[in-house]
Amino acid sequence: MSRRAVITGIGVTAPNGLGTEAYWAATLEGRSGIGPISRFDPAGYPVRVAGEVSDFTAAEHVPSRLIPQTDNWTHLGLAAAAWALDDAGADPAAFPEYEMAVVTASSSGGTEFGQREIERLWSKGPSWVGAYQSIAWFYAATTGQISIRHGMRGSCGVVCAEQAGALDAAGQARQLIRTGTRLVVTGGTDASLCPYGLTAQHSTGRLSQGDDPGRAYLPFDVGAAGYVPGEGGAMLVVENAADAHARSAPVIYGEIAGYAATFDPRPGSGREPGLRRAMELALADAGLAAGGVDVVFADAAGVPELDLQEATAIRAVFGPDGVPVTAPKTMTGRLYAGGAALDLAGALLAIRDGVIPPTAGVTELAPGCDIDLVRGAAREARVGTAMVVARGYGGFNAAIVVTKTD
Repeated sequence: MSRRAVITGIGVTAPNGLGTEAYWAATLEGRSGIGPISRFDPAGYPVRVAGEVSDFTAAEHVPSRLIPQTDNWTHLGLAAAAWALDDAGADPAAFPEYEMAVVTASSSGGTEFGQREIERLWSKGPSWVGAYQSIAWFYAATTGQISIRHGMRGSCGVVCAEQAGALDAAGQARQLIRTGTRLVVTGGTDASLCPYGLTAQHSTGRLSQGDDPGRAYLPFDVGAAGYVPGEGGAMLVVENAADAHARSAPVIYGEIAGYAATFDPRPGSGREPGLRRAMELALADAGLAAGGVDVVFADAAGVPELDLQEATAIRAVFGPDGVPVTAPKTMTGRLYAGGAALDLAGALLAIRDGVIPPTAGVTELAPGCDIDLVRGAAREARVGTAMVVARGYGGFNAAIVVTKTD
């Protein structure tokens, strides 16, 4: 427990900014990366807008031999991991290879590769089994490729908890640091903006069918009607605080002070969802009272029932208007395995710069969602502690508390 897990590097690939500072500048200015789907013709689909990382070229960031073997999900993850290591000033060659680890989140990633395999069924005739085996293998592809590329032979793993997965991965990273690992790359990216991926996502019934990029995704708003899918995410470098200071790390963004995960009760049980409990457990793990939190980065499902559940949980933990709340994912769409990682990066940048990013598009809060939602413009504030919350489809809940370090 004396080994404190701190974040020393951030790498971002987001629809509204490629690179950490580009993403952060766009987010503070309220610039959205959501627009009409251009990756394929969406005319025959009920969902026609998304958050695409349009200015990313794999050949500029990924070894050429890997490009045909992987897809956009892994390409984005490899780039973000490399940028995070550069940001941390951490040369993997300077660390013992078995004292570096990789723990990332996975959700719908790999479906672009699966799309290609399925298309080949009509031209070259591989088996359906081969296509699905390829998709299954890809759930571990990003972690494995980061590990191989940087010679990280310590504990490696993948967490599959949809949107909550990246917070769970960060919680595991903290545990690895506490038990002796020197450096952990953690976070998540996702990319499944292809016909197969969009169809799979649409089956949840939670996607917005709005065509106006500025109004399609409105969490906590009276006009909320689902969320917009997106791609991208963030990778972070986690180290033991003493080790980071010893090697004179260029920056320490903050410490992972608290983490918790819960699971929702069986549907129809009448029991309360597990989000509030996850938030309370994360605060207890951090040794903090609710009043010690300066901002909450919300899950922001954009589904009226789920928004009301989240607003109710926030009010129960922090009191009426007890804490500023923000959802910058309204400018990127929900990124599945990459979404909470990007929020975690945003929380650390909010601590660094003393500013809370805005929630785009929301104009009128829905009944019961009367929280202090930061809207319209970024809000300058003292941010010493931030909480990030996330829910994954199927009942996953996670909350993490990050704090400013001395």
